[in-house]
Amino acid sequence: MSGLASRHALLLVSALVFALNFNTGVAAQRGYVPVLQDGPGIWQGPFGVVFPPVPGSALPMWQDPSRPLIAGRTWHIADLSNPNLKQWAKDFMKKEIEEIDRGKIQLTPSSSCLPTGVPNFLGDGGPFLIVQAPDKVVIMDEAGPVVRHIYLNVPHSRNPKPSWMGESVGWYEGDTLVIDTIGMNTKTPADRFGTPHTEKLHVVERWRVVEQGLTLRVDVTVDDPDTFYQPWKTYQVYRRSNRPLEVEVCAENNLQFDYHMPVAEKPDF
Repeated sequence: MSGLASRHALLLVSALVFALNFNTGVAAQRGYVPVLQDGPGIWQGPFGVVFPPVPGSALPMWQDPSRPLIAGRTWHIADLSNPNLKQWAKDFMKKEIEEIDRGKIQLTPSSSCLPTGVPNFLGDGGPFLIVQAPDKVVIMDEAGPVVRHIYLNVPHSRNPKPSWMGESVGWYEGDTLVIDTIGMNTKTPADRFGTPHTEKLHVVERWRVVEQGLTLRVDVTVDDPDTFYQPWKTYQVYRRSNRPLEVEVCAENNLQFDYHMPVAEKPDF
């Protein structure tokens, strides 16, 4: 390498180190709030994904290897040999699988136009629009009636009433928004496989913008001592899109995939 090239390489490395140190210092400043939504665009990921495993963690539910998933042709059938799932949940899912084999449609909350619950909310892929205010963060999902309210720097209620999306509180840790959710009812599954859970479900998410603002990564820890033997970890990744949110019409409790809107036989006026 020539002397000029060496000096250029040294300057480039020095600039990179300075930038990394500068950004780390900014993120560590007291009161620093990372911007999770920049511009009119949205965050979008693939629809209907299976939660990936994380090395060193108990496994999330996975597709039965004897019944591979083929898009548009087969259903999400869980591998019930997962050692982390307690027996009552396996029995529940086994009954559901048997009904699917007899012709039942495997409807998800979003396909039925119902709230998805957490962490299942993350598996639909959005699109998401994030609005940050001093006292809360609002995450809006284009698909279905899902709007999450994360109240900042406050404790959980003493006994939150179970609800579809639970009670979410949050805080910032450097460049990361941490969301802690409890108080979820048992009407939603934990994932695409229809894995049930109890009201003890506790989900912690860490939302962080990476890759020069082009990617939103969410690291997740799921704990329910009455359903899983151990907490398990997973993550989801969303890419930036420049299109705005669109209006999506969906009838609640839809039982087919045609997403029709109900029409009254007679006018009520």
